[in-house]
Amino acid sequence: MGPISPDWDLVVVGAGPAGATAALAALRAAPTARVLMLDTADFPRDKVCGDGVAPHAMDVLAGLGVPVDDLAAGTTPVTTLRLTSPQGMQARRRFARPAHVIPRALLDVRLVHAAQRAGAVLERHRVRTLDQQDASVLIDGSIRARTVIGADGAESVVRRQCGADAARTGTLAIALRGYTSAVPWPADEQRLVMATANWPAYAWVFPVGDGTANVGYGELIRAAPPTRAQLTTRLHELLPDLPPTPLRGHRLPLSPGRPGVTHGRVLLAGDAASLINPLTGEGIYYAVLSGALAGAAATTPDPARTYRQSLRHRLGKHLRHTDLLARFTRRPWLVDVATAAARDDQRAFDRLVEIGLGAGTLDIPLCTAMLTTVARRRQRGP
Repeated sequence: MGPISPDWDLVVVGAGPAGATAALAALRAAPTARVLMLDTADFPRDKVCGDGVAPHAMDVLAGLGVPVDDLAAGTTPVTTLRLTSPQGMQARRRFARPAHVIPRALLDVRLVHAAQRAGAVLERHRVRTLDQQDASVLIDGSIRARTVIGADGAESVVRRQCGADAARTGTLAIALRGYTSAVPWPADEQRLVMATANWPAYAWVFPVGDGTANVGYGELIRAAPPTRAQLTTRLHELLPDLPPTPLRGHRLPLSPGRPGVTHGRVLLAGDAASLINPLTGEGIYYAVLSGALAGAAATTPDPARTYRQSLRHRLGKHLRHTDLLARFTRRPWLVDVATAAARDDQRAFDRLVEIGLGAGTLDIPLCTAMLTTVARRRQRGP
C-alpha cells in the first residue's frame, strides 16, 4: 500500500456497520466531502457477533440509499421469536416486521462497498495515535482530518486515545458464538433461552436461512470473568441439542444510559461508544443509527454539538429506559413476568421487541400488561 493522502474532511476509523454507515451518511449530506475509512482488516472478514439485523437497522440503511434486498441476499427473513424466561416461561409470537440474520462476513463487506460506491476511500491501516489540534485531528502524525469518527469496536483505540471514560463497572458482557449446520430448530424462528444461573445470561439460536444458524451464549462480567470452558458448558446446558461447535469470544461494552460520544473533534459510534443494548446485547441497530448521525454531523459547522443533540433526540429516552430496566431485571422474576405478559398479549410482545431491538421505551401499555400478569399469578396462587 502506498502512502495515504494527508488531508481529509472526515476520517472514519473502523469500517464495520457503524463506520461504513458514517461514511455513507457524510457523503449523502456532502457529496464532495473527502472521506477516508481506515481499518486493520481486509474485507470480507468475519466479526464475532450474533448477526441479528432488526428491521430498524434496515430502515436507517434504506434511508441512506442502500438497497436492503442486496444486503440480505442469501438469507431468509425471520418471522418468529421464541423467548424462554429464567424460570422456563415461554412466549412464542410473530414479529411485527421480519428480522434478518446476516453473517458479518457478508453484511460488512456489502456496506463497505456501498460506502466506496458513494465516494469513500478505504485503506488498511492500524491507528495508534490521535493529536487533537485547534481545527483538526492528526492521526499517527501524518493523516489530518477536520473530524474523526471512532467506529473501531469494543476495544477501540480511538476511544482510549481521545480520553473517553472507561466502561462503568457492571456494563461489560462477554459472549461466545459459532455457526452450525446441524440445526434441529425451525428455520424462521429466533430463540433466546435465559438462565437463572449466572443471571443475567442467555443463549441464542439465530437461523441464517441457508441451512446454518448463528448460536451463542453471553453473560454479564462480574468480579472474575468466566473462562471459555465455563461459557461453553453454559451454552450447552441451555441448548442441549446443540452439537459440538467451534466458538469464538468477544466482549460487549453495554450502554450505561448516558454514553459519552463526543470528545473535541472526535465522535464515537457503535461499540466504540458503548452503544450496545444492555438488555439484549443488540448492537447493529445502534451501530448504523449512531454511525448515520455521526456521519451527518461531521459535515456541519459544529459536529460534536450536532451529534450529541441528534443522538439524544433519537435514542436518549430509550437509552435511559434500557439502563433502568437493566438494573431492575437483575431480579430474574421480573423477566418471567415480562415473558408471561408477552405470551398473553401481542401488544406487550411488540413493545418488548421494540425495547430490545429498536428504540422503544417502557410505556403505560407495557406496564399495564405486566401488572395484569402479576395480578393473575397472585390469583392462581403458588
